[in-house]
Amino acid sequence: MAHKNLFFFLLFIAMLAWGGSWVNVKILGHYISAYEMIFLRFGITAITMVPIIIWLKHSFKIDLKSFGLVVLVALALIFYNKYYYLGTKFGTASLGGAMVTTMIPILTFVLLALMGVKKVSSKDLFALGLGAVGVLTMLHIWTFDLAHILLIQNLYFIIAAFLWAVLTIISSKSTKISPIVFTFYMYIMSVVLDWVLFVDVSTLPFETFDGIFWINILLISLAASTFANTIFFLGIEKLGAAEVSSFVFLVPFSAIGLSAIFLDEKVDLFIILGTVLTLFAVKMLNNITILKRRRKSVE
Repeated sequence: MAHKNLFFFLLFIAMLAWGGSWVNVKILGHYISAYEMIFLRFGITAITMVPIIIWLKHSFKIDLKSFGLVVLVALALIFYNKYYYLGTKFGTASLGGAMVTTMIPILTFVLLALMGVKKVSSKDLFALGLGAVGVLTMLHIWTFDLAHILLIQNLYFIIAAFLWAVLTIISSKSTKISPIVFTFYMYIMSVVLDWVLFVDVSTLPFETFDGIFWINILLISLAASTFANTIFFLGIEKLGAAEVSSFVFLVPFSAIGLSAIFLDEKVDLFIILGTVLTLFAVKMLNNITILKRRRKSVE
């Protein structure tokens, strides 16, 4: 039981790190571009994942199909991070953290339904409608002010959520290697493609990087990527996907709370209400049990 409680605590910290990444990106936006952030973040993450994969005794071997999927997923990851960065830089971390993280599972469901993978029941249609109401609530749809609703940062957040949904579906096609090893190669390929296509490493302004920069780049790399991903995958392995998935519901609220604390962003009650509605929709779509009776354990 103590072992299980430790995992729950670590998962809670991991969700805080994922939520906190929106704060990290907002701060990093004052120092570097989106592509420079991608290069540094995933470069650091990939390096620190090597000893973890060795410790877990996973093989680094990758088959040709999985490698092809890695390339596609890496491209999606680069552009996801670009729009996630731009939306947060020009908008607020609290709205981004709430809207994107709640829209991703809903858009994933919609895409799978359009592909014929998921069958849509009347309950699913109700949940999708509820999710739409939740997102529109976050955007203050009742103002009927299109100039406010269609702000460029809001469009960036929607694009980011769509890209992550695509990334999720592509990643699920790889079954021959461990998810954590697949993620490692995804980060490696993201760094390589970013370096070749988008960023000139020689122009990185290292002389402008102060303590605040390094704290945030290390938090988003080590805490939000290396630590959080490792704990999430280990949690699925040891506790099961159904139990671990409920912890993801903490992410938008940690993003909102940490944005209020560290960025002094005002807590918008309509963002919170919209988040609750979309999370309830996600719960219905994925049959996630948040509260359930636990059998007494003698572990």
